[in-house]
Amino acid sequence: MPVLGSPLCAAALLAFVVSSVSVSLLIRSLQLGAKKGNMTKGTAEDQDLNWRRSALLHQLNERRKEIIPLLSARGSEKKMLAESRYFPQQHQSFSAMFDYNLWNEITDGSRRMLMDEMDCDSLVGVQTGNVLGSGYTKLVLKVVLREDQPVALKFVNEQGNDMEKCLQDFGDPRGCLELVAYKLKKEIVLLQRLKHPNIIKLRGHCMEEPGQGLERDGGGRVTAILEQGYPLQMIQLLQSPWEERFRVCLGLVRLLHFLSRSPLGSVGLLDFQPRQFVLVSGELKLTDLDDASVEETPCRSDRDCLLQFPHRNFTLPCSAARFCRDLNQKRNLYNAYRYFFTYLLPHQAPPGLTHLVDHIMNSTGELRADINQTLGSFEEILLLYKSGLHLDNLPPSIIRDYTVMRGLATAGDVEYRCWPSFSPRGCVLAVHSALEGMALCSAHPQCTSFSLSGETTWSGHLLASFRSGFSHLLPDGRSEVYLRRAKASEPSGV
Repeated sequence: MPVLGSPLCAAALLAFVVSSVSVSLLIRSLQLGAKKGNMTKGTAEDQDLNWRRSALLHQLNERRKEIIPLLSARGSEKKMLAESRYFPQQHQSFSAMFDYNLWNEITDGSRRMLMDEMDCDSLVGVQTGNVLGSGYTKLVLKVVLREDQPVALKFVNEQGNDMEKCLQDFGDPRGCLELVAYKLKKEIVLLQRLKHPNIIKLRGHCMEEPGQGLERDGGGRVTAILEQGYPLQMIQLLQSPWEERFRVCLGLVRLLHFLSRSPLGSVGLLDFQPRQFVLVSGELKLTDLDDASVEETPCRSDRDCLLQFPHRNFTLPCSAARFCRDLNQKRNLYNAYRYFFTYLLPHQAPPGLTHLVDHIMNSTGELRADINQTLGSFEEILLLYKSGLHLDNLPPSIIRDYTVMRGLATAGDVEYRCWPSFSPRGCVLAVHSALEGMALCSAHPQCTSFSLSGETTWSGHLLASFRSGFSHLLPDGRSEVYLRRAKASEPSGV
């Protein structure tokens, strides 16, 4: 039987342990109901009820078998489990032991080793805010806890399509709540095991017992307590400065690199869409993991390793171990290319970096590079951008065209708009140095001056505010004003 080491401690969740009690009660109820139905068999209604109960019990067992590998999958154990799904005759005894003995140990509470930062008590007296997102299975609310901590609460969407379909199929509200909640339980387990700066942080969870809270007449409600993020708005992101768009793509590549060699093995995101991500203080984070897969795809030849996309197909090699080599990694990478890189990366890239950006676009669009090589290319761009080495063609003589006034700020500004800008009301751009600011101001016919206040972006670049005129100067020890000499003698328009 698999031995559970310390990595499992983080995955033996309180919600999982507590929820297993309600699952066990539900299963016993279904089994007793099935026996009762057998004794009174004879009518079409009884037979239909008996079939529905059996089908629901089967679905519940299938869902828990999806979660068990996430609790202990390591090395050969994960491969044996994957093989048992596709070659059951070879691993039947192992699969039975793995699914049920391990599950029983978890439900007995012997693996309860870790408490989350927050639990049900943390949700008393919360201030409910807006809906951040909703889908077939889950609903996400913005709330503020008693300590004025903003968090996001994710729970089962009882008005969603999954719940509606389950009720149509089985007609059991309590059983359907348990069944639909398994996706959220799976996500909680994954968030415990897959910790990364580009994965949303699980702050805690709550599992209400049956008869408590809003579920007085049914099963308990599962709630995940997450750090608060905001849905990714691609249209808004398309209008943002290149530096911000590059940051999103860089975070995505770092995430995919981690998923390719996670504690669970290679993780594939089967429902790879921008809606699965949020932004937290400008950083991209994966927030929906219920469709993540840790299974390796078995194969007998290369023909079994076909990656299909709407406009491209790729055939990957079948390894000697009879698994498609790097299939999860390659699927993730190409989806990153078609959903993110294509729209966010090339447009308005700094001229000194366009050749590197083009290389990334070509290598990922053709799947010629793996995730390690792609991450290396992104880190190279970041290094050049942060160091300013991509600006080696700026003429130093441009300094003679400007006069600098330190310790002063402008007032009564006449601003103009440029695109893309960090401010929608004016022209605010990120520059590596004052020299780059001079070059940008000289390239704008309406620019007469710009100022640096010491405010920086995530990359360390300075935020420069460009304007076509101002009325007077004010003392400001943090600010520097650069006047364009050729324009200084011309009317400012103020």
